[in-house]
Order: sequence, then C-alpha cells, then structure tokens
Amino acid sequence: MNAPLLQVDDLAKHFSVKRGFLKGTSTVKAVDGVSFTLERGKTLGLVGESGCGKSTTGRLLMRLLDPTGGRILVDGTDVSELRGADLHAFRRRVQMVFQNPSSSLNPRQSVGSAIAAPLRAQRIEPKEGMKMRVMTLMDRVGLRPEHVNRFPHEFSGGQKQRVGIARALALEPDVVICDEPVSALDVSVQAQVINLLEDIQADLGISYVFIAHDLSVVKHIADDVAVMYLGRILEHGTRDQVFDAPQHPYTRALLSSVPSPDPDADRSGRIRLTGDLPHPSNPPSGCVFRTRCPVFAQLSPAQQQVCIDERPRGDVACHHLPAAAAQVAAV
Repeated sequence: MNAPLLQVDDLAKHFSVKRGFLKGTSTVKAVDGVSFTLERGKTLGLVGESGCGKSTTGRLLMRLLDPTGGRILVDGTDVSELRGADLHAFRRRVQMVFQNPSSSLNPRQSVGSAIAAPLRAQRIEPKEGMKMRVMTLMDRVGLRPEHVNRFPHEFSGGQKQRVGIARALALEPDVVICDEPVSALDVSVQAQVINLLEDIQADLGISYVFIAHDLSVVKHIADDVAVMYLGRILEHGTRDQVFDAPQHPYTRALLSSVPSPDPDADRSGRIRLTGDLPHPSNPPSGCVFRTRCPVFAQLSPAQQQVCIDERPRGDVACHHLPAAAAQVAAV
C-alpha cells in the first residue's frame, strides 16, 4: 500500500498568552494532538465550531506557523522543522486559499501581479513568459485574461476568490489548504467556486484540506471528514461514515444543528448542548468534550472517572460508544 501524500501525527500548537499585569502567562492549546492522513487527489474536510483550531491547523500545514510538537510528513518527508531554503522549496508543494478574498489581496497590486507573486518568489520564469502564464491561470479559473491589469476593487467577491485560487495554483502544488474559501460568498457564488475546485482536482489530481463550518458544503466536496473540538479530532472517517452514521456524541450534536429548509420538518431529534465551549487555555482533562456531553451525566461514577482521567483516542475519540449509541436511540 502506498504511503499517503500528507500524514499528520500528534500535531500541536500552543501559544503563550499574557494574563495581565503581575498575573504571568497561560498556555493556549489551539491544536493539541491532531492526526490524520490525506491521499493524493482526495479531499479531507475539517469541520467544527468556531475556535476549535481548524484554521490554526491549516496554517501549521502550510508552515505559516511553527508547530509546538508532532510531525507533518509530505510523501514521507518530515517538513515540520524545515528552515531557510528547504522551507522555501516546500512552499511549491503546499499552497493556501484564504477565507476572505478581499483581505487576502493587496488593493494596490493588480490581480496579474498577485497571481504572479508565487512564481516570482520562487524565481520561476515560465517558458511561455510570465504574463502568458498568468493569463492562462486566469482563464483556468474562469476569469477573463484581458483583465490581468485590473485591481481587486474592480472584481466581485467570487471573482476575487477565483484570483486567490489562481494564485494558489501558480506553483502547481500537490496540496491546497482551503481555509473557509466560500464562507464570505453568496450561496449561488459558493456553488460556482466549489464546482471550480472539483474540476481543478479532477484535471490536476490536487489534494485539498477543506476547512469549513458549513456542513452541507463539506458533505458535497469531501472524501473524508475530521471533526474537531477544542484542538482535538473527535471523529475521523469517510464522508458517508461521518454524515450517515455518526458515532461521537459531538458529531451527532453538530449534524443535528444543521437547519432544514422544510418548515414542517421534525426537529425532535435535535441535540442541544448545554454550557459554553471551555477556553483552550484550560481544557478539561481526559475527554475534552465531557463538560458538554449529553452522555456523560448518565454514566456511572466509575465510567465518568475514566472520562476524567484518560484521553480517548482512535477514529472515534469516545470511551463509552455503546452508552452514546443507546442515548441517541432513546431520543
């Protein structure tokens, strides 16, 4: 069996944050032991509520942030500690499409210059010439090549995101990190951008890490799905496994919150979590979800103690899956 294109093992990113005058510092565990793999030509959807560490994970994969611990392997080579020229060369293999197309483009720079920037940074001079290469990329993402000298304010939000996609494709990367690439766009434009990403993947064999909070978009585009909560992955599986047969209580609660367009739809199965998301500077011990878990309160004291003392691992990070299944069946 071939090794995965991207392999992440126990990836962590901790930040030291000042608590105030004379109060010292605290450690925010934004990402705390994340592991997954990504095959060539496939898409991994990374989902979870705001503040769970999705975007930080994406920036770690891109090496915009240095990891506190763990490994990031691309084709079996550990890139988590690359520096200097080696890190510069690594940028050719992994690129990123950012969430807000307006803020990710320099308003004083033409879109042609923005798309050419990665090529110039890598000192690559295309055989057909820089301008022709840029125009080809613009045509590939559905933009008119003759608009190469226009500025971002002359484009709509969807067009600006297409510029961001063209810029990410300029170096012909193996992996593209898509950080909420359609969340700032209208619904009709979202569909166009998603279809564009799928067409590019089919033509070029690119792999995506698709970070999103919109579960319907992830269900459409992803091959595998990882559900994050408080810096950890609680469930990881194929799209059908996660969406059609979720096992972790948090995944079930997350999916039950998806609104239905049918006003007469039965909402009796909706799972409402109580309490607030704990702060990542002071996460619960053991199972990080236990303070909001609807199953935890129904466990025996001995079973609860296991959740408090031991960190669950595996594709479904839950100590008491039979109890979780019984609780859902009773709803």
